[in-house]
Amino acid sequence: MKIYTKTGDKGLTSLVGGKRVPKNHPRVMAYGDMDELISWIGILRSDMACLDEELHRIQCTLMNASAHVAAEDSQKKLPAFPSDDIAWLENRIDEMTAAIPPQKAFVLPCAPREAAECHVARTVCRRCERSITGIESNDGDMEAVARYINRLSDYLFTLARYMTTGQSLNEDFWLP
Repeated sequence: MKIYTKTGDKGLTSLVGGKRVPKNHPRVMAYGDMDELISWIGILRSDMACLDEELHRIQCTLMNASAHVAAEDSQKKLPAFPSDDIAWLENRIDEMTAAIPPQKAFVLPCAPREAAECHVARTVCRRCERSITGIESNDGDMEAVARYINRLSDYLFTLARYMTTGQSLNEDFWLP
């Protein structure tokens, strides 16, 4: 099977279920943002071997979320979105927060590199959230997807702070 299909050469692509839409369709833009986020999580996996399993879980959940975003009135049955992953993220955030000092001000991304990469992933995650917020859907899982993405940005922020503290580095705060 060839990787190129030539079906998108005129600026159209297919959603889950086969509906053809322009490549700048809100759903295509949103799942494109999610694809970028999944790739950033892959960079985090490559730099944080100790969190490989956890970050792999996040990537798999994001793939599921992306499928829901890519489905508009699809008759194709998608796997249910694992809404219990929201609680799992909240638990991880609480565990990490308990191990770091209270936040005093706005954090400026800086060393270590893994923390800075978490901040980049967090900003991409926020873009994903903005992209999916405007999508109308009859898919009941889309609300859970939006909550997951919101919580994931909190997780990535907390992970950045956790990585900084874990390497005994001082956070850089913006103090106007």
